[in-house]
Amino acid sequence: MGYSVGDRVVQAQYGTGTITSSDEHHTVIDFDEHGIKTFSTPLVRLQRSETAAPNRPRRRSSRAKTATPKATKTAASKASASKR
Repeated sequence: MGYSVGDRVVQAQYGTGTITSSDEHHTVIDFDEHGIKTFSTPLVRLQRSETAAPNRPRRRSSRAKTATPKATKTAASKASASKR
Protein backbone atom coordinates (compact mmCIF):
# COMPACT_ATOMS: atom_id res chain seq x y z
CA MET A 1 0.00 0.00 0.00
CA GLY A 2 1.61 3.28 -1.10
CA TYR A 3 1.57 6.48 0.87
CA SER A 4 1.82 10.04 -0.42
CA VAL A 5 3.48 13.14 0.97
CA GLY A 6 1.14 14.68 3.52
CA ASP A 7 -0.55 11.42 4.54
CA ARG A 8 -1.08 10.96 8.28
CA VAL A 9 0.18 7.59 9.51
CA VAL A 10 0.82 5.65 12.72
CA GLN A 11 4.01 3.69 13.34
CA ALA A 12 4.23 1.28 16.31
CA GLN A 13 7.27 2.79 18.05
CA TYR A 14 6.92 6.52 17.29
CA GLY A 15 3.16 7.03 17.06
CA THR A 16 1.38 9.44 14.73
CA GLY A 17 3.15 11.50 12.10
CA THR A 18 3.01 13.04 8.64
CA ILE A 19 4.89 11.66 5.64
CA THR A 20 7.25 14.34 4.32
CA SER A 21 8.86 12.31 1.51
CA SER A 22 8.73 8.80 0.15
CA ASP A 23 10.32 6.82 -2.66
CA GLU A 24 11.08 3.15 -3.29
CA HIS A 25 14.05 3.25 -0.88
CA HIS A 26 13.21 5.64 1.99
CA THR A 27 10.17 7.07 3.73
CA VAL A 28 10.62 10.18 5.89
CA ILE A 29 8.02 10.88 8.57
CA ASP A 30 7.72 13.93 10.83
CA PHE A 31 6.28 12.49 14.04
CA ASP A 32 4.15 14.61 16.37
CA GLU A 33 6.15 13.70 19.48
CA HIS A 34 9.49 12.41 18.14
CA GLY A 35 10.51 14.64 15.24
CA ILE A 36 11.73 13.54 11.84
CA LYS A 37 12.69 9.88 11.27
CA THR A 38 13.78 8.02 8.11
CA PHE A 39 12.71 4.44 7.41
CA SER A 40 13.46 1.83 4.77
CA THR A 41 10.33 1.88 2.62
CA PRO A 42 10.10 -1.90 2.04
CA LEU A 43 10.45 -2.62 5.79
CA VAL A 44 8.40 0.08 7.52
CA ARG A 45 4.98 -0.94 8.82
CA LEU A 46 2.46 1.90 8.83
CA GLN A 47 -1.26 2.33 9.33
CA ARG A 48 -3.32 5.26 8.08
CA SER A 49 -4.40 7.77 10.71
CA GLU A 50 -7.37 10.10 10.76
CA THR A 51 -5.97 12.38 13.48
CA ALA A 52 -5.19 15.92 12.43
CA ALA A 53 -1.65 17.22 12.56
CA PRO A 54 -0.97 19.34 15.66
CA ASN A 55 -0.41 23.07 15.34
CA ARG A 56 3.28 23.69 15.71
CA PRO A 57 4.99 27.04 16.11
CA ARG A 58 6.73 28.19 12.99
CA ARG A 59 10.41 27.43 12.98
CA ARG A 60 12.68 30.32 12.28
CA SER A 61 15.12 29.81 9.48
CA SER A 62 18.64 29.49 10.75
CA ARG A 63 20.99 31.91 9.12
CA ALA A 64 24.68 32.20 9.67
CA LYS A 65 25.39 35.11 11.93
CA THR A 66 27.22 37.92 10.22
CA ALA A 67 30.25 39.40 11.86
CA THR A 68 29.82 42.87 13.27
CA PRO A 69 31.88 45.45 11.40
CA LYS A 70 35.07 46.48 13.17
CA ALA A 71 35.12 49.95 14.63
CA THR A 72 36.86 52.47 12.41
CA LYS A 73 39.33 54.94 13.71
CA THR A 74 37.85 58.28 14.64
CA ALA A 75 39.06 61.48 13.02
CA ALA A 76 40.88 62.50 16.23
CA SER A 77 42.80 59.26 16.49
CA LYS A 78 43.69 59.44 12.78
CA ALA A 79 45.05 62.95 13.23
CA SER A 80 47.16 62.00 16.26
CA ALA A 81 48.46 58.93 14.45
CA SER A 82 49.56 61.01 11.44
CA LYS A 83 51.53 63.44 13.69
CA ARG A 84 53.77 60.63 14.97
